[in-house]
Amino acid sequence: MIFEETTVGRVLTRSSGFLRTVCSHSLQPYQGCTHGNSLCGVSCYVRHNRWLTRGRPWGSFLEARVNAGSAYTAEQQRERRWARSSRNGFVVFLSSATDPFVPQERLLGITAGVLAAMAVDPPDGLIVQTHSPSVSDHVDVLLALHASCRLRVQISVESDRDKLPGLPAPVASVDARLSVAAALRGAGLSVVVCVAPLLPIADPQAFFERLSECADFVVIDHFIEGDGTPDGRRTLSTPLPAAMSAVEPASVTLAYRDRMVSLAQQIMPGRVGVSIDGFAGRWLG
Repeated sequence: MIFEETTVGRVLTRSSGFLRTVCSHSLQPYQGCTHGNSLCGVSCYVRHNRWLTRGRPWGSFLEARVNAGSAYTAEQQRERRWARSSRNGFVVFLSSATDPFVPQERLLGITAGVLAAMAVDPPDGLIVQTHSPSVSDHVDVLLALHASCRLRVQISVESDRDKLPGLPAPVASVDARLSVAAALRGAGLSVVVCVAPLLPIADPQAFFERLSECADFVVIDHFIEGDGTPDGRRTLSTPLPAAMSAVEPASVTLAYRDRMVSLAQQIMPGRVGVSIDGFAGRWLG
């Protein structure tokens, strides 16, 4: 693992591409992700960003942006004005190219500093996206932000399976992540479980019934249409589709996604989002 501490001149990136309808800005407290060698790293679209990886294997490096919180404070007033005039408000996605709660966060506190800065000068909306149960370490500041802005905590849970043959284990077990989702929802936060990318589900009925109890909403996103290419070609170059097909051949098709969406809608009517619309908080009627 290559680790270094860096400072940045700017930490708020104006959104473009697939994020444009989700938020006005993204914010990365880290560059790189030490979750990259786990299951989520196999299909992570960021691993294909040559400018960011600079030839380094995904999961092998982490740059901690030690001034991320103060950079947010310095930028937020200007970027708020721009977002309110050019977009539908100042909405920040934390984070689109890393996990804000990598294991090193407990020692470094970079994301904690960002959240503290946001609590003083909150955005209009905040989307916190993570694979890690350690998001629960920050429940107090998240509750403060929930009281002052539109906040969603989105926890990725790809399936009800903890492992696919031949692939690494996830960052945390399904039970651990869903238990945290239930605890955060019980504390009064708005919680979304992101089934992204959708992997083969052993017992779909039981899985979505459990999600209905521990989350306010669910997002279902397949690697086709979900990895930044219309046909999923980025993911097709990885071992993920073969592992999925070995467990459930239909799971590599959009028809499988649509079947899971239909079942989720039956169990969670009005609480299901698909692909980018779901990440933007647009739910099926």
